[in-house]
Amino acid sequence: MSDSPEPSPDPGYPLLLGLAGRRALVVGGGPVALRRVRGLLDARADVLVVAPDVIGDLRTLAESGAVTWRRGDYEPADLAGAWLVQTATGSPAVDSAVAADAERARVWCVRADDAAASTAWTPAVSRRGDVVVAVSGGRDPRRARALRDAVALALDTGSLPLRRHRPPADGMGSVALVGGGPGDPGLLTTRGRRLLAEADVVVTDRLAPLALLDELDDDVVVVDVGKQPGNHPVPQRDIERLLVEHARAGRRVVRLKGGDPYVFGRGPEELAACRAAGVPVEVVPGVTSAVAVPAAEGIPVTSRGLARSFTVSSGHDLLEPGVAGGLAALLGSGGTLVLLMGVTHLGAVSEALRDAGADAALPVAVVESGYTAQQRLTRATLGTVAEVATQRGVRAPAVVVVGAVAAWSEPPRGRLG
Repeated sequence: MSDSPEPSPDPGYPLLLGLAGRRALVVGGGPVALRRVRGLLDARADVLVVAPDVIGDLRTLAESGAVTWRRGDYEPADLAGAWLVQTATGSPAVDSAVAADAERARVWCVRADDAAASTAWTPAVSRRGDVVVAVSGGRDPRRARALRDAVALALDTGSLPLRRHRPPADGMGSVALVGGGPGDPGLLTTRGRRLLAEADVVVTDRLAPLALLDELDDDVVVVDVGKQPGNHPVPQRDIERLLVEHARAGRRVVRLKGGDPYVFGRGPEELAACRAAGVPVEVVPGVTSAVAVPAAEGIPVTSRGLARSFTVSSGHDLLEPGVAGGLAALLGSGGTLVLLMGVTHLGAVSEALRDAGADAALPVAVVESGYTAQQRLTRATLGTVAEVATQRGVRAPAVVVVGAVAAWSEPPRGRLG
């Protein structure tokens, strides 16, 4: 047995091809050909498929005009005008003939049946925005896919350096309104983490997952515009102005919020301000504390036999004329009421609901500082909650749950670590 190392395959020359509008020939009509076609369409190539018959998805692409299908066997004339050829017929003889014709025509050819006989190879590819990950595994497709998936996961979780170091060509940056969930970094979506890793500027609230800010580069600008009950040091219009000014200066801006941007988060106003200024903007939903924080104590907002619906309201909005009556009716029909920003007005809110006909014996649960080391549960009834909350020193941030589910005794499954 020889101890000499196995000869390494031709390392090739890694290259991304600009195929937009250029002819790419795919010979074959099966599942492998379909995968090749989809990749070429992602590159906006002009795709010609040659095969006597094709599978349903390829037929649909042809009928829609996305690709051109010539029904029949391969002929050398099919190579005319092609910049790239991919063979996937399942017939070594046909694939060899296509590859030989491509060699004579000096056209790169990828053979699905025989990588060693190819003049080009398709890597395992993953796209994340304008980042393209292409991995060759030494002609081991499973190895390549495993490596690609690992890199893609690292991109999604923001653990790789995604920030741009060149300004955008048009000088315009962007804004992302990112919902950070109730505060634990583990509850931020992968999309949110990736945008945070790309950010030049982060405009954050006090209830956002602030621990993630420690992972940012030292030169990322962090602007704290956090609001507390009765104390709004940065007015909302100034926040909107900050977002627009930084984006117009070519920076990628993340507006990092607690919960979800569209659940009492002023997200619609910030979106409108960016659009009015011509700034590209997107919204990344977050896990709302209205559902997540009660769940941290094992309390569901709906449960079969107890509550089939729930309504989310803010404490101060509930004190508006006519609002308490509708919510009292909801509670009377077995629904759940979830109050955000309700601690300050808890006494007035409970009184308004009772005056509107809500049962004073309805269970109430107050969960403070969900998903933090200070998380605490207080139980009472609608008639006693104001007094009990005062005795226990309940403080914001807290989520208040009113209804039968608030008495749920199932212990939580555990908090995030």
